[in-house]
Amino acid sequence: MAKALFGHLVAPAELRLVEENAVLRGKVRRLEQELEELRAQREAALAHELLSLTGDNEPALA
Repeated sequence: MAKALFGHLVAPAELRLVEENAVLRGKVRRLEQELEELRAQREAALAHELLSLTGDNEPALA
């Protein structure tokens, strides 16, 4: 009886959409984390390159 009521209240197509939405949200979260890591790597590489262009071995203190 519970299955019948649950099936009546929530269509299987809706459940698939909810599951797909959760999967897609997870993918977006992983991609956002990867993007943040890549941005941090790029910033570090740019900072290293700028330091090498100035010829300084140590960064200047602010």
